Amino acid sequence: MPKYNKVAQITLLFWIMKIIATTLGETLGDYFSMTANLGYLVTLIAMLFFFLIALGIQLSVRKYIPVLYWLVIISTTTLGTEISDFMDRTLNLGYALGSLILFVCLIATLFLWKKRFKTLEVYPITKKSKEVYYWIAILFSNSLGTAFGDFLSDNLGFSFLTGAVITASIIIVVVLLHYFTRLNHIVLFWIAFVFTRPFGATFGDFLTKPLSHGGLDLGTLNASLTSICLMAVLIFISHKKEKQKVLAAQ
Repeated sequence: MPKYNKVAQITLLFWIMKIIATTLGETLGDYFSMTANLGYLVTLIAMLFFFLIALGIQLSVRKYIPVLYWLVIISTTTLGTEISDFMDRTLNLGYALGSLILFVCLIATLFLWKKRFKTLEVYPITKKSKEVYYWIAILFSNSLGTAFGDFLSDNLGFSFLTGAVITASIIIVVVLLHYFTRLNHIVLFWIAFVFTRPFGATFGDFLTKPLSHGGLDLGTLNASLTSICLMAVLIFISHKKEKQKVLAAQ
């Protein structure tokens, strides 16, 4: 039986979809926990079930299917928002300590991944056991990104737009390092992956927060619906590209 790749290829489309997915995760998580007034614990449990169901379906299929893959990504961004907010606002750990804990969890996951498989390559992934490490690392990185984005705005006092500019600048530096240096591309990928999350998180806050807090006051529902529509279009494009790739390989 041939081994099929299970995850998305790292292209410009991937990074655009990742940023929009993180924005959606931020706004959708805030919608359920705050706007719908479900609270952080109830929303955390609901998003955990959503993540586990989406992950179970993703692990059960034999090949990369864009809509399933990005559904898991969205579930990790939404769950990551609730994990960060629960640690800060319910457990009162604060964003700084929360970020540190999540960073340690991410490094530990990557360490165990590297120890078992001798590499941290994220494409292609054909083994289910490696894919589990992949998704755990993504969940921790998205949770860390949420906490770090909130740390920039709440603890350091940056506006949401300033926070987005800071994280975007870091991403641009990583891109330049990728193209103009010989630094390890796997390390650069994970740095970029982590920082696209706070960029999406701070941009989501910028869309939803009141004008008095430096936001555009679109509300969590309108911002979430906008992000869902954008993701739907991009997933459609991704499906077309994947179909063309399969036909070209035949």
